Amino acid sequence: MKKFAILALLALELAVCGCGRNSPLNTVTTNTNGAWEAQLLGGAGLAGQLNFVASFQVETFTGQTSQSLNFTNTPTSSGVGFYNATACFSPDIRAVNESGNATLNTSSAGQVTGSLNMTITDNSNVLTLTTNGTPPGGVSGTSSGTIDTTGTLANGVVWGTWTLTSPDKNCIPPSGGSASGTFIMCQGTTTCTIPGV
Repeated sequence: MKKFAILALLALELAVCGCGRNSPLNTVTTNTNGAWEAQLLGGAGLAGQLNFVASFQVETFTGQTSQSLNFTNTPTSSGVGFYNATACFSPDIRAVNESGNATLNTSSAGQVTGSLNMTITDNSNVLTLTTNGTPPGGVSGTSSGTIDTTGTLANGVVWGTWTLTSPDKNCIPPSGGSASGTFIMCQGTTTCTIPGV
């Protein structure tokens, strides 16, 4: 009888541990890579003309948030390329430094939501993009993954607010300072729309 009770308890423990398990912690649920095109709206003077392409990869792990953006850098280029750097950023893109983080949440239906923050610097000029500003922004897209497989983000859209600070009066007239506005960033395409707008 004692052996039967031990076996019954062991079977119950295995059943409880197996139920409700979606993905083990630290497994990749959604990843993304490739080029994203960003369009900045608003701002004054040259600060509102800083459209760019960013190439980065980010992986989201079950049970973890705020993963780093891994920018695609080579010895001769940065992970960010401006279409019109103007006086705000150096034409030598190797002088540009970038960093950021993102959280991608994937539903059981494959819908991706989340947040993203990015900072681009060149000497004293700092451009910050965030989805946590006012008005609120976000991340949208679809994932090809399932509960048991890694998905790849497609049709990605990121939107939010940007802020540029610069002491250069040629970047932000008349005497430097800061400028701000909104942005939209599209995965693998030049145009996209904010979901629900």
